[in-house]
Amino acid sequence: MLPQLSAEQVHAALPWDALASALADAFMAPPSAPVRTAHALSPTDTLLLMPAWNAQAIGIKLVTVIPSACDHGGHTVDASYLVLDRLTGAPRAMLDGEALTVRRTAATSALAARAMAVAAPTSLLVVGTGRLAPWMARAYCALLPSLTEVRIWGRDGMKAGAVAHQLHSEGIPAIPVDTAALPAAVEQSALVSCVTTSTTPVVLGAWLQPGTHVDLVGGFTPAMREVDNVAIQRARIVVDRMDSALQEAGDLVQPLEAGVIPRAHIIGDLGALLRGETRARRSDDEITLFKSVGHALEDLAGATLAYSTHVHTGSR
Repeated sequence: MLPQLSAEQVHAALPWDALASALADAFMAPPSAPVRTAHALSPTDTLLLMPAWNAQAIGIKLVTVIPSACDHGGHTVDASYLVLDRLTGAPRAMLDGEALTVRRTAATSALAARAMAVAAPTSLLVVGTGRLAPWMARAYCALLPSLTEVRIWGRDGMKAGAVAHQLHSEGIPAIPVDTAALPAAVEQSALVSCVTTSTTPVVLGAWLQPGTHVDLVGGFTPAMREVDNVAIQRARIVVDRMDSALQEAGDLVQPLEAGVIPRAHIIGDLGALLRGETRARRSDDEITLFKSVGHALEDLAGATLAYSTHVHTGSR
């Protein structure tokens, strides 16, 4: 019977340090990973496919976006991940795609921050209160143990308070930020991680202090923006995947099309950074920015690690 890893099993099988290590290895020696494809099932429904493969495994993330699913007891967005043996093509496991996605996304951002931020940052601001927000805080605190303060901001102050309360109950030093206090919170934070679905800038470049590292996660279409042109102009920019970012990341697509920045302003991708082929930060005063849109290699790295962990622990 094909093993099926639940959300709880996926999270348990992917400790942050091990996941970050697996992701770093994958970015430095990337597997084959075509750009994801979208298939219209109807005028409202979409199927997304994200394949990747290496010498050991083939992985495919299947994502359905069906707005009416909630009327039938389902979720608007649902995701599963199938792992197959590379040598035989035989299926090996099916994983909860939601858990895999939030965990690998957060770990990738924290991995990038370790390579791009100033040494031993102490303060993190998470902008947004959706499903990814608490996972960003968890990953950052696990992989950057110098952090002593986590601020949570959202347009809905009650949601920010709820996220901060949950994280605090887990031992993470989280506090909510007043809705009107975002500029000050940005100015006071060494790391700023944006996880919103905004189509207009939420964080302004004028608020960024020398040495700040900015992490943009929420935007995944050319129409979405989390920071303004000033922030883009001031920062040295690294992306997770260049071809996808130049097509899908509104925070980059819009200023590029408007001539605000040249293509050379984006200095490279995370793989090149980790291999030492490019350098994000040349001084403690520079502002750095990591833009992620999601890379299939992240899913494959996380899924194969989770499957391997499950096999070894489950066989005892």
